[in-house]
Amino acid sequence: MARPRLETDARGGLHPVGNWTLRELAPHLADLRPQLAKVSRKTPWRLNGIERLDSFGAMLLWQSWGRDWPRELEISEELRAVIAAVTAHVGLRLPRISSFTPLDALVLLGATLLSFMRHVLDFLVLLGQLVLDLLFLCRHPRLWPLREISANVHKVGVKAMPVSALVGFLIGVVLSYLSAMQMKAFGVEVYLVDILGLGIIRELGPVLVALLVAGRSGSAMTAQLGVMRVTEELDALAAMGISRSIRLVLPKVLALTLVMPLLVLWTSAVALVGGMLSAWIQLGTSFAFFLESLPQVVPIANLYIGVGKGAVFGLLIAMVACHFGLRIRPNTESLAANTTASVVTAITTVILVDAVFAVVLRNVGVPM
Repeated sequence: MARPRLETDARGGLHPVGNWTLRELAPHLADLRPQLAKVSRKTPWRLNGIERLDSFGAMLLWQSWGRDWPRELEISEELRAVIAAVTAHVGLRLPRISSFTPLDALVLLGATLLSFMRHVLDFLVLLGQLVLDLLFLCRHPRLWPLREISANVHKVGVKAMPVSALVGFLIGVVLSYLSAMQMKAFGVEVYLVDILGLGIIRELGPVLVALLVAGRSGSAMTAQLGVMRVTEELDALAAMGISRSIRLVLPKVLALTLVMPLLVLWTSAVALVGGMLSAWIQLGTSFAFFLESLPQVVPIANLYIGVGKGAVFGLLIAMVACHFGLRIRPNTESLAANTTASVVTAITTVILVDAVFAVVLRNVGVPM
């Protein structure tokens, strides 16, 4: 490639030669800019020696000409078109952004409400489709997607057991340790079993598992459906006459609804073991006393509430994940945005529904 440079003829005219592109000009700008700054408006220009010219080179020449065409200029039609295309946008200004008015706030609020209503309607449509699919499968038992359900049970249930056990154990240790410190100061160590039992079985177990599953399995479900949209696998299923709701959505919803109660029991049990171990280290509470006191101070209704919460949370997380997964458009930006929205919406929904459970069941399973 020819090095870009300026040559001068006997009459004082300038001959740019070489490749006037960004890649070739960058190493020589320190030498070329002072030469171009000294050029007079009356200097003749002959651009016949330029082999290649891009927008950067055209702008460099245009600025050296004082943003106007030279009086004497020899140039080919191809180079003239490049320079004209670049200079056509030099004088354009970005549109001025007006200040934010109350009317803009009202429009933004209305757009947000409309978007929320569209999500709610699509969610209800998906729920209705699943109900119809269940009725159809009840009439045709041989068409049940048992393999898909089994595979999803393994993915969202069995593979989630190690991380849920670890987090549950650590939460039980921390909760027991902090509670024991305060109770020891007031001499009411005996009530540690009450706090751990009610807190973990009724609240922390289901919510903790739901948050873990929403971040782990919910995002995976959304991403899987999104990738299938990007790779046109969903279109291929439709072309073959295979129901995507029966083969993709229903197995995920059923699997997570069935698995979540079991994960809640598993995580709550491990969390109680962690709390029991911490209570033994901090307060000297024996394992036998802990296990004997637990069913006495924690009514069995709390276990039913925790398991029921798990099933509801699993249904909601799977529905939200599939809802956002089916909304993904065939591009990576939509995939990332909807996966993020799926996790955030699932976590928010879990917390809101848990608050509803707390209000509705405030007098159930709580010893007075």
